[in-house]
Amino acid sequence: MFQKIARAGQTTQVLSNILGQAVAVGGGTVATVGGWVEVGRTTLGSAGDSIDVTSLPDKQYYMILRFIISSGNTVVYNKLNDDGGTNYASRASENGGTDGTSTEDTSVIYDTGGDAGDKFDITYISNIAGKEKLALGQQNNEDASGAGNAPVRGEFAWKWSNTSDPIDQIETLNTGQSGNYDTGSEVVVLGWDPDDTHTLDDNFWEELASQDIETGSQMTANFTAKKYLWIQFYFITSSTSNELFFNNDQQDNYARRYSNNFGTDVTTIDDPAITTNFGFDTLPHFGNMFVVNNTNQEKLVIANFNMQNTATAGTAPQDTQLASKWANTSAQITRFDIKSTGTFSKCICKVWGHD
Repeated sequence: MFQKIARAGQTTQVLSNILGQAVAVGGGTVATVGGWVEVGRTTLGSAGDSIDVTSLPDKQYYMILRFIISSGNTVVYNKLNDDGGTNYASRASENGGTDGTSTEDTSVIYDTGGDAGDKFDITYISNIAGKEKLALGQQNNEDASGAGNAPVRGEFAWKWSNTSDPIDQIETLNTGQSGNYDTGSEVVVLGWDPDDTHTLDDNFWEELASQDIETGSQMTANFTAKKYLWIQFYFITSSTSNELFFNNDQQDNYARRYSNNFGTDVTTIDDPAITTNFGFDTLPHFGNMFVVNNTNQEKLVIANFNMQNTATAGTAPQDTQLASKWANTSAQITRFDIKSTGTFSKCICKVWGHD
């Protein structure tokens, strides 16, 4: 969207991208911008059952990146501001199944089951003064290691009924399980507020790669390795058979679980790509992906795709929700490819990342 910023006695029109960054249009330099900023992080230096992020500033919205490295069976519970009262309620679905509800809880279970799999989840929380705190998120649980085992997919909506206190603490608990959160498990909290101003260098999400092609059958984005990746792409191709993969690895090292149009989940194992035969039609496709990219752990992917379908509002788009993994445990991702058996008439890709 466009907004106006006063600078040196003139009004400069700027274009704000999805990260909240302001980019000057038609000349001029914008000194400060708003965007996702890291406001808290706790990384375990030894195995434990709690990851506590404290002293959080009061922000209107939070984005939480959580990576649990499991040593034995673990489960994820959320608690805010150390509130152990019956002030939480939630709704969740596992593997696209019928959702279940839980009310008047002392914490929020945020897990697809207590097991020994590593877990990666993305959570958004609204922290509006005088309102209940609303949260939503997705989790990828690797389940058992290896491309021969499909991950487990979770979707969550929950709330903290407190209407008087801003969030200043987010605690992740492993309750009643035989295992621990292992060394290196961490919770990263990003904040955004409409009153924020800071330099571009302060933004958490750093642009790593940008590609825009209008012909060819393969788009390649090379970039510097980062622990967390955010990938977005848009493409139009003459084929309904397209593949997404990392580091030019097209061997059978991927596994996935997905739902098309909110239908029953499908699992595939020992795949040559993050997703294969991707595309319901040859019309525009838009994808949004988050990846945890630790060298020594499997790379866990949370993704959502929108396929336009026939143009105009008379036809609904096609939807895919995906949890995928790349079973590589020896290298970080430094390349992302979209490959088509046809020809692209447009393929755009942006990669952001942060350690």
